[in-house]
Amino acid sequence: MFGYVTVNPEALTQAQRDRFQAFYCGLCRCLRREYGLKGQLTLSFDMTFLLITLSSLYEPEEQSGVERCAPHPRKKHAWVENEFTAYAADMNLALAYHKLMDDWADERNLLRRAGAEVLKRGYRRVEERWGEKCAAIEKGVRDLGAIEKRREMDIDAPANCFGELLGELFVYRNDQWEAPLRTMGAYLGRFIYVMDAYDDLAADEKHGAYNPLTALKGEGFEDTVENALTMLIGRSTQAFEVLPLVKDVEILRSVLYSGVWAKYVSVRKKREAPAQAEDRKGEQQ
Repeated sequence: MFGYVTVNPEALTQAQRDRFQAFYCGLCRCLRREYGLKGQLTLSFDMTFLLITLSSLYEPEEQSGVERCAPHPRKKHAWVENEFTAYAADMNLALAYHKLMDDWADERNLLRRAGAEVLKRGYRRVEERWGEKCAAIEKGVRDLGAIEKRREMDIDAPANCFGELLGELFVYRNDQWEAPLRTMGAYLGRFIYVMDAYDDLAADEKHGAYNPLTALKGEGFEDTVENALTMLIGRSTQAFEVLPLVKDVEILRSVLYSGVWAKYVSVRKKREAPAQAEDRKGEQQ
């Protein structure tokens, strides 16, 4: 379900692209240091976005450097870390652990179970530090699984469930920014759920898997999905613009205003290609 929250490189300067990459490398570096290679493999752009959001809001002191790493040994690269890097790494690992456990529960896939076992020790450490956050993730994944088992066809139910989970992770401190951060994360989470359902629709229909978007199929389906996604990300960006962000704000805007749409554009073009080919064929006859 993750992987949709990334930058649009074309909307950034080279310096901004390098800055985003430095945060990403810092998060990767932290995961490797805290949880080894198994933790490093859970790295996601989504938690990099959370890291940059919190960093831009609270402007903590940074540590930075340039080094080679195992994934990219030939060339040195810059990294940036701060107090939120460890938090993003912990949430990254917790989400990966629960996703694997949920997949095991649904599919009885032994590889998923083995993956969860590999992360279990690290997850227990995260749980000690962030008990409330881990409880929120566990509850969210459990509630989402129950909705999917009931095959609830109102997409608001699972989308809201995932949104509540992500909204909780965006709140790092109980201060004046708690409400907009939670709202921003919650609507971004809803967007991600609907986008993931749209992305998986063809495969889910083929295999008879649960996907609440099938209830909306029919005339005007594509416009309905696009309008829903636009509304959800609009509510997220509305909360985002309340935050007093200056440093790295253009990187964050490149994610919320264009980066999150990259997969949607790709999937929609793929879905519409057969119909367009048929239209061209008809014109030639």
